[in-house]
Amino acid sequence: MTIDEIRDNFALAGRLGRSLPVCHRTRPHAGADAGSGTFRSQQVQGCASQVWLAKQVSRNSRNEPVLSYLGDSDAHIVRGLIAILLTLFSGRTPQEILAADALAIFDQFGFREHLTPQRSNGLRAMVERIRSDAREALATVS
Repeated sequence: MTIDEIRDNFALAGRLGRSLPVCHRTRPHAGADAGSGTFRSQQVQGCASQVWLAKQVSRNSRNEPVLSYLGDSDAHIVRGLIAILLTLFSGRTPQEILAADALAIFDQFGFREHLTPQRSNGLRAMVERIRSDAREALATVS
């Protein structure tokens, strides 16, 4: 991989992070309402930067749970990673979330090979948090 390819990959992540809608940039405290008051925010542990994910569980027309997310970070690159994760996972059923291999998708983009070990650990922590939410939503349905 060339320096230009690396720069392009991280430029894309930075652009995605800056493009998060304003509501994603709020940094609600754990348990506080974000936006409409239906999202519950928690700081994600295991990230080098500060990262917040707020989830909302609703139901689709088949009465299946659907998880939606807002997210924010104090780091632009991480905001870009969050934007990709929200695109992959927000508005999906728990089954869809658990079937998706987000880390493989990040590998396809070539992002993970250029993340520091701390950022890579943080990415895994965000993915695991969302997958944990999906398992929890499935357990409440059963």
